Amino acid sequence: MKRRNVVVAQSGGPSPVINSSLRGLVEAMRADPGTFGTIYAGLNGIEGILREELLDLSAQPAEEIALLGATPAAGAIGTCRYKLREAQQEDFERVLAVMDAHDVGAFVYIGGNDSMDTANKVADLAQERGLDLLGIGVPKTIDNDVGDPEFRLIDHTPGYGSVARYWASAVQRADQENRGSFPSDPVLVMQAMGRRIGYIPAAARLADPGREMPLLILLAEMQPTLAEIADRVNDLLSRRHRAIVVLSEGVELADIGASHDAFGHTQFSASETTVAQVVINYLNRVGLRARGSARSDVPGTLQRHDIAYASTLDLAEAYAVGQKAAELAGEGVSGMMATILREPGSAYAVRYDQVPLSEVANSERTFPAAWIDRDSCDVRDEFVSYARPLIGNDWPSIPLVDGRMRFARLERIMAPQELPSYMPEAYR
Repeated sequence: MKRRNVVVAQSGGPSPVINSSLRGLVEAMRADPGTFGTIYAGLNGIEGILREELLDLSAQPAEEIALLGATPAAGAIGTCRYKLREAQQEDFERVLAVMDAHDVGAFVYIGGNDSMDTANKVADLAQERGLDLLGIGVPKTIDNDVGDPEFRLIDHTPGYGSVARYWASAVQRADQENRGSFPSDPVLVMQAMGRRIGYIPAAARLADPGREMPLLILLAEMQPTLAEIADRVNDLLSRRHRAIVVLSEGVELADIGASHDAFGHTQFSASETTVAQVVINYLNRVGLRARGSARSDVPGTLQRHDIAYASTLDLAEAYAVGQKAAELAGEGVSGMMATILREPGSAYAVRYDQVPLSEVANSERTFPAAWIDRDSCDVRDEFVSYARPLIGNDWPSIPLVDGRMRFARLERIMAPQELPSYMPEAYR
């Protein structure tokens, strides 16, 4: 069998464990030199492939590839928010030309809904042309919104367990802050990522599964009014003298001057104001049933790249799903996404499988309505049972040198450019 050169790329928002999937893929392929040839990374996702900017991962020292497991976000090979749309036929032709010029037999895309759509389109086009080019997807998103509501396609996406752990830890720490400072600052409003789906703010409940904190959780699915939020907060103040509110950035309360990325997604941390600011402005204006004022905490992109709070289980599963993608490529499988499926039973266990990219592409899972307690502004125990295993039970091991985190440092060893320079269609 002819050895396959490989191009791997990443797309969309980063996560603390995205590079663990990259590491799993690369290490599995390097361990099988009879099947795989040179492994390239498209710098900054599909944009790097279009520009023929291919980083040679096969030439990197093994210890640097291993350090990807402790390296968060997408700084190692970059990411993008560029979508291959149906009308952009020149872009599709360019992708195929780049793959052909570098004798590439497998394209692996790590990302979320839109990335799976891109991988699927490339796989379909290659099949139509009769080309020896596989298209394979590796799931990634902190929002946990890839897949279907029945968890048939994927149980959870790598990245979610770590951001859930971040929020469980953040709310625990915030409770200590609020517990000590409530005589002057009785209300703390914390804004979590989650444009339209509540998995991230819901993770706040993992900080307090026994429901002892004065905690309100407002998912985007709830869409309360400002007056309703104020009533809930003041009820808590009357009973507990303090309140912590965790709300989704996607709760629509006012015009926040939203900006949008290239996928059309709202960029809340780049907008004119925040939902949390809108809430505390309203609470302080209408008045609290306690002395002092409401304050806000908006961590922004920190929650999606804080490797110190990464879930060790999430790191391990991200690595394993990268290995699964390598296995699929080795078997000549195309048009599939490597996936994580939960085994039945009370003890947490998963298996790694494959699902058609055509079913995953542009999918958007919803948060189960049965897990939402709208009356109490909270999530139910069924969610806790689902999410609790995902945050793990240990701290990640991150090497330090001179007190600074030691991340992977990939040498800029690039494949020679064989084709004329190219500008992606959307940027012309």
